[in-house]
Amino acid sequence: MSIDDPQLAARIRKGDPEALEVVVHTYLHQVLRAARGAGLDPQRAEEVTQDTFTTFIEKASQFEGRSHVRTWLFGVLYKKIAEARRQLQREGKTDVIEDIVEQRFDSNGSWLRPPQSLDAALYSGEIRLLLESCLDAVPTQQRMAFVLREVEGFTTD
Repeated sequence: MSIDDPQLAARIRKGDPEALEVVVHTYLHQVLRAARGAGLDPQRAEEVTQDTFTTFIEKASQFEGRSHVRTWLFGVLYKKIAEARRQLQREGKTDVIEDIVEQRFDSNGSWLRPPQSLDAALYSGEIRLLLESCLDAVPTQQRMAFVLREVEGFTTD
């Protein structure tokens, strides 16, 4: 049996395993390539491909043969890609927001470290550069003592 068999649509509608196998073997690589080409990572592309063929087999009885089986199959694929993208957007938005909230606020909703104003950030950056250039000229042991006391907060002892 080939993909060009005139009886293919009827055999697909009946759920003929040989006809379904011909479709899967003929279009598997094309569907997977299209899923990867849609920007999905390899694992997600394989999942979408599997979902596409699962839906194709489940809905085979509805295939009327008015279009080529490839057209129908890729229609299913495009819907599965759209579902995968919506799911990725939902997952991405939730995870990023939750991570940001946990990093910036405590359990009471107070800032863990309030944001600096632009002036303060610029000023501290300039100070840091000046300190680094000064510390480069100091012997290693004095530099370590300074950093441990002033930066890390250790006592002189």
